[in-house]
Amino acid sequence: MGADPYWYYVPYEEDKNSALEKLKKREFEAGRYNFNYFGKRNKLLRFPIDETDAPGKGHGTIEEALEDCGECGTSSILDIESVSDNIDICVAYVVTAEEMREYLGTDKPTRNIIDEKIWGFWEYIANSFGCRGVGICMTVYENDQLKELYFGGYSFD
Repeated sequence: MGADPYWYYVPYEEDKNSALEKLKKREFEAGRYNFNYFGKRNKLLRFPIDETDAPGKGHGTIEEALEDCGECGTSSILDIESVSDNIDICVAYVVTAEEMREYLGTDKPTRNIIDEKIWGFWEYIANSFGCRGVGICMTVYENDQLKELYFGGYSFD
């Protein structure tokens, strides 16, 4: 079994850790994460997320969900603990303007540009740092104005 990608767009906030926590809460409450529950695995999530598909949480807390999943993780944003300027396991790495220019062709990417070109950046992450359990955070623009944050990652397995 291999790592699976996941990604989300959320309204822009300067405090990226706050935006991450809100996203995690939203996805946890909706039950959009994978877990082993009584020996059964939830269906794999499909991305982009269909926000009408919300089976409800299967655990009391995010921590309980993570514990239940063990080393496989939730295959969702719940696996990401924080946002940082450094690449690490369980961290959403803040993509630099230089990296956006190199891999997306601009330092002010729109949703369309990200959707079309993100896989080249993921290849860079995978080749340079390994991709399992690693996330990214990137600013998204519309008409040269900050609009959203993109959070993406790869599951552990």
